[in-house]
Order: sequence, then structure tokens, then C-alpha cells
Amino acid sequence: LVPTILTLLAWGFWAFLPKVAIRYIDPNRAFVYQALGGVFVGLGVLISMNFKVQFNIPGFSYGLAVGLLGFIGAFLYLLAVSKGPLSLVAPISAMYPVFAILMGLIFLNETITPRQGVGIALSVVAIYLIST
Repeated sequence: LVPTILTLLAWGFWAFLPKVAIRYIDPNRAFVYQALGGVFVGLGVLISMNFKVQFNIPGFSYGLAVGLLGFIGAFLYLLAVSKGPLSLVAPISAMYPVFAILMGLIFLNETITPRQGVGIALSVVAIYLIST
């Protein structure tokens, strides 16, 4: 539970701070600094593993895709908060778990309970209500 709560806090600040950053610099520069922050975290993890890296083609390929998509999403988020209100951009972009759940249903044969389905439907309704 502790890593989950820390993730919530980290991502909460991650979603909020770009709006503050773009008060001082443009989204492109903010993104470069964000990427530099990611490099520092990556180096810290690499050091904690004593520079022993496991390598295989599928793991490398998917890991690289995760990094690319994460940074593309982060850049697009910066552009979005530079043009729109945080109160709208943050909750809409935070709907990505619904997309991930659907991908899990389709490609990984995962299932959801009826209760989880209701939760997903309510989150879609919430986004509609926030955005109108």
C-alpha cells in the first residue's frame, strides 16, 4: 500500500506542477527539464542495481516503448495545460486507466467484475460532468 500511496502523491504533483512551470517557461523547455529529471531517476535506479542490466529483445522493446509513450504523453500533457485549465486537462488525461483496462480485456484476456464496470462507467460520467 505504501508504494501505491507514494505513486498517488508523485503523480498528483506531476499533474499539478507543469501548470506552475509554464508560468515561467514555455512547454518545450519544461519538457526538456522533465526529461532531465527522468534521467536522474533512471541513473539512480541503475546505480542501485550496481549497473547490472538484464537484457532481452522483448523486454528491451516493451520497456523502450513504455518510455517513449510516457514521454510523448508527458509532452502532450504540458501542451494541454499550457492551453487549457488544469481543472479540465488533469481529470480528462487521468482517464488513461480506462483505456489500459480495455486493452487488458482485449489483448490479455483479463476480466472485470460488474462492480468494476460500474466504477468505469461512473468515471466516464464524471469526466462528462467535469468537462461540461
